[in-house]
Amino acid sequence: MLKAFIKAARLRTLPLSISGIVVGSFLAYANDFFNGLICVLALLTTIGFQVLSNFANDYGDGIKGTDNEDRVGPQRALQSGTISPQQMLNAIKITGLITFLIVLSLIYVSFGKENISYFLLFLVLGIASIIAAVKYTMGDKAYGYSGYGDVFVFLFFGLLSVVGSYFLYAKQVNFTIFLPAIAVGLLSVGVLNLNNMRDSVSDEKANKRTLVVKIGAKFAKYYHYYLLMVAFLVALLYSVLHYTSPVQLLFVFAFIPIFNHLYTVYKNDDARLLDPELKKLALSTFLFALLFGIGQVL
Repeated sequence: MLKAFIKAARLRTLPLSISGIVVGSFLAYANDFFNGLICVLALLTTIGFQVLSNFANDYGDGIKGTDNEDRVGPQRALQSGTISPQQMLNAIKITGLITFLIVLSLIYVSFGKENISYFLLFLVLGIASIIAAVKYTMGDKAYGYSGYGDVFVFLFFGLLSVVGSYFLYAKQVNFTIFLPAIAVGLLSVGVLNLNNMRDSVSDEKANKRTLVVKIGAKFAKYYHYYLLMVAFLVALLYSVLHYTSPVQLLFVFAFIPIFNHLYTVYKNDDARLLDPELKKLALSTFLFALLFGIGQVL
């Protein structure tokens, strides 16, 4: 049973989910605000959000029948019957509670009792993140079934992850930090869009109205190109604005596989064959976070 839950947690999604924290932490280090304990707790918080989201997606799509024989990706826990709906629901509740406790610890370590307004603000953001992780596919008004998943991924895995984590360290914000936050957000949305392109046929049959289902395969490709190219441009703009050394352009190497991926998408005529590209784009996003961050501190 433990092995089944580990598989359902989809650990392969974790590098992508922590990319924003990696960037925010490197930027804090570059500006002499870094705190090791905050870093560890921020990473654990994001991992908690991601695992919670993965459990909730498994449950929501399983209950709604979206995970069926038409689905292209790997078989999920409810779909295969290895975990019952009640067992998954219990796992969601436990994971949500543990994540909430980590959120409280993170906020307290960062702000203590002295900054009660910041404490309350991030408490609200933490609760909102937990709700967003669960409501993507669960419930009658799951926003993932209405085409709003892209917006939430951009906000939570891009802006909040990078800018929010930086603020936890620095207690202040340089507005140019929104540029790498936008880059991470757009790359993360790119992974979601690729997933939705792959699953568009089965999603449409299950009445899961993702953005890809709404705009169609042709425009979903164009949307994909724009997401990844704009991510490159805003990261480049940040590096130009804060330029001190060529090493700050180290992140460009992460875009070599990303642009190669774009060519693969361009040549593709059957979105179901894009499944291997998901891992490539997710790992390339994590590589971008590492190289971008290293370029800021060297």
